[in-house]
Amino acid sequence: MILAVDVGNTNIVVGTVGRAGVAFVERISTDHKKTDLEYAVMFRTILELHGINGEDLCGSVISSVVPNINNTLCTAIRKVTGEESMIVSRDLDLGLDIRIDKGALLGSDLIVDAVAGIAEYPLPLIIIDMGTATTISAIDAEGRYLGGAIIPGASVALESMVSRTAQLPRISFEAPPKAIGKNTIDCMKSGSVFGSAAMLDGMILRFEEEMGHEATVIATGGLARFIVPHCRRKIIFDDTLLLKGLYLIYKKNGGMI
Repeated sequence: MILAVDVGNTNIVVGTVGRAGVAFVERISTDHKKTDLEYAVMFRTILELHGINGEDLCGSVISSVVPNINNTLCTAIRKVTGEESMIVSRDLDLGLDIRIDKGALLGSDLIVDAVAGIAEYPLPLIIIDMGTATTISAIDAEGRYLGGAIIPGASVALESMVSRTAQLPRISFEAPPKAIGKNTIDCMKSGSVFGSAAMLDGMILRFEEEMGHEATVIATGGLARFIVPHCRRKIIFDDTLLLKGLYLIYKKNGGMI
């Protein structure tokens, strides 16, 4: 079993993965100010909550879109597991045919999502990852990564709207009873939740038109659980997609399991 860590701009996804699959998925805040010791305490606490001893893990793998905290996290993980971490990069054997203008700039989270999606679901694929940004990736029937779209995340858009208006309150991120709101809060919830769902439905349609085929659609990320149930299009919610992709890349590059 290994420790798998995906570092996003807002949250860090933490889990353990082995031959039996993903044991758990947890999220902690990404904090540039935390020391390696503070992160080590958090990692050890998470493992203990799930009945896992850090010393029993045989390795770890990290994907990150926040490179300036990678060294801190590697040191923290070494303190907990005694092992060095593999960091996902284009220097590894990813087994992914990337067909975009500057493939070297493709985010590691998108790479990991694609590796897991190709291994687990029927092609072609559309993969949606809803975090600080909402990313949508297109993978064709031959498993080639074609490109995608980057959209402001639903929570970022909501926070921006509230911070830039004088009379709109902060609200919880949940669906209202109806799309046509009868008060300010329900109107905001409708726009945030139903509006995001409608955006996904529309983007899926546009992607499929350009790909020339109907695709399997997968959604992951912290906000996907709130949005996907309100989409009209069938979307498979997979909260463990990133961790499964990290496990596959770790194994493909000679990591001990």
